[in-house]
Amino acid sequence: MTKFVDLTPSLGTEILDLDLGQDLDDATIATLQRLLALRGLLVFRDQSKLSPDRHVEVSRRFGGLEVHVQKRYHHAAHPEILIVSNVIENGTPIGLADAGKYWHSDLSYLAEPSLGSLLHAQELPKDGSGDTIFTDMRAAYDALDDETKQKLIGLTAEHSYVARNKAQAAVNPDRKIDAATAATVPPVNHPVVRAHPVTGRAALFVSEGFTTRINELDDGESRSLLDRLFAHSVEPRFHYRHKWRDHDLVFWDNRSTMHLATGCPASERRTLYRTTVRGDRPIAYAASGREAAA
Repeated sequence: MTKFVDLTPSLGTEILDLDLGQDLDDATIATLQRLLALRGLLVFRDQSKLSPDRHVEVSRRFGGLEVHVQKRYHHAAHPEILIVSNVIENGTPIGLADAGKYWHSDLSYLAEPSLGSLLHAQELPKDGSGDTIFTDMRAAYDALDDETKQKLIGLTAEHSYVARNKAQAAVNPDRKIDAATAATVPPVNHPVVRAHPVTGRAALFVSEGFTTRINELDDGESRSLLDRLFAHSVEPRFHYRHKWRDHDLVFWDNRSTMHLATGCPASERRTLYRTTVRGDRPIAYAASGREAAA
């Protein structure tokens, strides 16, 4: 029998005795969809039977899948799978070695940011490093003072993959994307506070990873407010820290969480496969106090 164990009071549920390698009925998928919206993150243990084929099939039960802009790191048989890895074979990285070493919500730089991501552990560091930290952007919003909440009403922010890529390329020139690829991911604007499409809850939707400025403020005020929101949203009180076990699959809601990869020593091999489910255009939270029933 499948068991559900909450990981923190507000964020994350561990799911035991559910084999994603087997066919899942519609009722099970509906339960998982609802649980993801309510809890923000699902941890499926012991998914050793989950092949790349099946990983893609299961992910598609939650929506269409994105294909990451960094095409060189796609799985050979499944472009929907992004390989996250520090492994180098024949002098060439097999995946994104520095993926996610900054706070972000996956693909927030798209006009329709992703619903969520499913990350499946393939090979983990033997020294136990390589944790992923998640932060609850709903709890972060709720903890803001009323004056700040009022200030955020109606504000929008720019999200840019190109800006992030320039920063990455300054450290590792191999990461630089060409002009044609950059043209496929122009900057986009999203509300600073978004309403979750299922629960109606408010969540902050800015990150140090991809948010460059607040459009309605001058540069100085924008920078000051963003820095404050960045620091506030990643306070440890909002965290769940995932210590990976062999064959874990973690499914997180990009509409209500951010995450950060803590990294591991270059001598420790780490490889994971990620699929990302397409989402909808974010809707600004109306601050009416009338949220959808949870």
